Amino acid sequence: MTRARAVLPPALLGLVLVALVLSGIRPYDRLTWLLETVWVIVGVPVLLLVWRRFPLSTLLCCLLAVHAMILIIGGHHTYARTPVGDWVRDVFDLSRNPYDRLGHFAQGFVPAILVREILVRRSPLRGSGWLAPLVVCACLAFSALFEMFEWWAAVAAGSAADDFLATQGDVWDTQWDMFLALIGAVTSLALLSRLHDRQVSPPPRRPLDPHPP
Repeated sequence: MTRARAVLPPALLGLVLVALVLSGIRPYDRLTWLLETVWVIVGVPVLLLVWRRFPLSTLLCCLLAVHAMILIIGGHHTYARTPVGDWVRDVFDLSRNPYDRLGHFAQGFVPAILVREILVRRSPLRGSGWLAPLVVCACLAFSALFEMFEWWAAVAAGSAADDFLATQGDVWDTQWDMFLALIGAVTSLALLSRLHDRQVSPPPRRPLDPHPP
């Protein structure tokens, strides 16, 4: 194991935990913060529990940390009020804060590598032509599940969930969310599959010594 491989995962974990704690200090809306960051709050313990049996690749660790930061920032400010989203809206003269679009793109981009890593390492799909289509389908399924989660939150909380939904008046927001997750998954596979293969490939087997001592 390289030094970077040994140091990077705990460093990323520490960064995410610090950001999570800071984001919980006086967020714009406490319910929105909880709904957005629950994936981080639940995901970190799960990763720690399975790490010994299923340590993640460096690429996946970095992607998960970036995704966690997107969720944490969106939870603290709400997606419709993130300062960086306001800046992009003003610079490009957009009609809405686009930060939630970034979040849903990441919702496809990052899980694509997570699903791919699980399938490559725990199924016979390594090298199969079915691998990429099944990864994309899994990401779309997760995106649809998340949209149902938003629906259930809206039904349960009523207007209190408006900041969590972040539709900003767009009647096609749900369709946009799932479409961006699809684009994110396809883009991730197109850009990162080769790098990911190098990180999850098993080490080459050493040839047997024909003349043992």
